[in-house]
Amino acid sequence: MQHIRTSRFGQRAGGAPALLSLLALVTGGLLAAAPTAAAQQADDPASNVKQVCATAKPGQMHCLALERTDVKQHRGITADAAPSGLGPADLQKAYNLPADGGAGATVAIVDAQDDPNAESDLATYRSQYGLPACTTANGCFKKVDQDGGTNYPTADAGWAGEISLDVDMVSAACPQCHILLVEAKSANMDDLGAAVNRAVTLGAKFVSNSYGGGEESADTAADSKYFNHPGVAITVSSGDSGYGVEYPAASQYVTAVGGTSLKKDSSTRGWSESVWGSSSGGSGAGSGCSAYDPKPSWQKDTGCAKRAVADVSAVADPATGLAVYDSYQANGWNVYGGTSASSPIIASVYALAGAPGANSTPSSFPYAHTGSLNDVTSGANGSCGDYLCKAGTGYDGPTGLGTPNGTAAFKG
Repeated sequence: MQHIRTSRFGQRAGGAPALLSLLALVTGGLLAAAPTAAAQQADDPASNVKQVCATAKPGQMHCLALERTDVKQHRGITADAAPSGLGPADLQKAYNLPADGGAGATVAIVDAQDDPNAESDLATYRSQYGLPACTTANGCFKKVDQDGGTNYPTADAGWAGEISLDVDMVSAACPQCHILLVEAKSANMDDLGAAVNRAVTLGAKFVSNSYGGGEESADTAADSKYFNHPGVAITVSSGDSGYGVEYPAASQYVTAVGGTSLKKDSSTRGWSESVWGSSSGGSGAGSGCSAYDPKPSWQKDTGCAKRAVADVSAVADPATGLAVYDSYQANGWNVYGGTSASSPIIASVYALAGAPGANSTPSSFPYAHTGSLNDVTSGANGSCGDYLCKAGTGYDGPTGLGTPNGTAAFKG
């Protein structure tokens, strides 16, 4: 059976099938999406985890939020107990983040489709944890379509869950930050890319992207068109399918964000981290060596001649996941994970560190301050046989240079 791949830019593309967007010819000439092992595992009730978004349509990006299915959900404020999952205080302690930083900074969230309850759900999350209100009325929250207006795209329950995760993670990591939600009209790279450009046009210096798709040769053109924004920190989730590279995490212009399992322990730090994933692969943080994107000058690993993924990381394992509130065709409080969580966390840490210089390259900043990161040295997301899928001292693929220890690694 011949396998083909439909380009995210509307053209047929050759090469290896993409993870989570495989296509196969079937009877009658129709195209059907073939689920990967990761997708099957994520939707297996026995795994207690499922994908928040439906399987991506051919040629589109998929959101990278994962939902725990073994958590009792409930709506509204919980007065007598905290919701399940890590909350703002946990992230601030684990990553040594200030609770009062980021005032005046705007973190943009780029996602596809509309979440009609985005602002009201955000209010519930922030009220639950005693965070300052972030509303349209007080100027903290703003939602626009990819053209900068209010002609929002079609609502989608899956992407609404992704949006809830993203805005909640900005709130948790940077409670004083303003939030700009830019909703693309579809999950095509051109629409999502237009939304990235819109976020920058509207003044955001920090832009988080929690989606991905298989690499293709057109990616380098998309790099220049959508992600080459000097002086803007653009973060992208590395993927949830274990060892393997996704785009736009592979872009030379972004900070690719991997994922960890984050647990409390008795160490001086009070927390420990390992790679989210396993040596058998199939699920976990994405990583690897890009097939197309050139290597940035600041990346010095020698086992990958092109762009290596990831750069840094944060918590992403649903088993050690985050409390999120989503009421649009959902049941309120839940525990989410995936590298969809780690990307907005890192974008927020950049915001806490201060605005990048006008002509700077924020993705290079952590490489100049490796001592200000928590080096993750244990775990694997596959069996590639080297650092691109296995943690060790210094740089590795699944966790990059490590996780935040304060904000110093994210300053210019």
